[in-house]
Amino acid sequence: MTTEDSFLSTLLCGIELIHSGVTCFAEAGGQHVDAMAHAVEKLGIRACLARSTMDTGEGLPASWASESTDSCVKIQEELFKKYHGSACGRVHVWFGLRQILNATDDLLLRTKELANKYKTGIHMHVAEIPYENKYVSEQRHVEHGTVTYLSKIGLLGSNLLAAHSVWVNPNEVDLMAKSSVKVSHCPASNLRMLGFAPIQEMLSAGVCVSIGTDGAPSNNRMSIVDEMYLASLIHKGKVVFTKGTTDPSALPAECILKMATVGGAKAVLQEHQIGSLEVGKKADLVVINPNTWTMMPIHDPIASLVYSMRTENVDSVMCDGQWIMREKRILTVNEDEIMKLAVEAANGILKRANICIPRRMNVL
Repeated sequence: MTTEDSFLSTLLCGIELIHSGVTCFAEAGGQHVDAMAHAVEKLGIRACLARSTMDTGEGLPASWASESTDSCVKIQEELFKKYHGSACGRVHVWFGLRQILNATDDLLLRTKELANKYKTGIHMHVAEIPYENKYVSEQRHVEHGTVTYLSKIGLLGSNLLAAHSVWVNPNEVDLMAKSSVKVSHCPASNLRMLGFAPIQEMLSAGVCVSIGTDGAPSNNRMSIVDEMYLASLIHKGKVVFTKGTTDPSALPAECILKMATVGGAKAVLQEHQIGSLEVGKKADLVVINPNTWTMMPIHDPIASLVYSMRTENVDSVMCDGQWIMREKRILTVNEDEIMKLAVEAANGILKRANICIPRRMNVL
């Protein structure tokens, strides 16, 4: 992907996010934070952007494998100084750690030091697959895996947003709670590749859990509406599977709504500014039109928002006091033009990568 590809990708992703009622997102990291920042500025939403950072690991592309710990740290610090607070304060720059398999202890500790210095966040994929824990246990000599080791070296903290956090044991849940770690729960991506995260146990322990979509390659959909619905279902199904009895109170609708709003705001370290409609907070709001076959009749508004709402019910979106979508029409960018350019860019990537997609059906 080129810088221009990343710019168009962010615009296309942002369009889908806005249509699903998102006013702020956290990006775990591409390689072109500058392009992402410019796209966020045009879209009119908020973002916490991080560079996907790796200083070790096998099989990395040549351009990534050539980076040292020093260069990883230097580039991120330069990005912070240049783009943090841009777009009228809507862009926040965080420090990114791809995952523990691609990070030396030096990078882990220096990233934590810089994030604390600049009072910003760290975004990292944590405990995604069983092999990760196995690798960490063997290479770092700890009892279980990633969370245990991050606690041992002092990386766990209130400014860490741990994406996924699927393969964590009860002791690690307690460690996350005691360190005020934030978790981004991505239901669709988890179902597709990773497994069932212990979200109920995290919430019971006091861990802040937000809802995410993960990236398009792991999900295909960038709709927080879809993720709310999935999150409300899979944990009820998990209870039935493990206990043999139905429990409709497992992650109830009001819990899901909080995860998507105030939980999300807390996860991006902005709970005092966004996440709820209160005097003194930023004017970020979403207008829902429930008067469609997808939501009517409404008996319980919270249940309807979680179990019945679809993306097409999102009518208008305001961010920072400015309308960025009215009556389902985005006001900040030209959707048709961006889709056209995105198709061209995607075809260019396939061509450069020498990838040929099999034709499996005739399209008229």
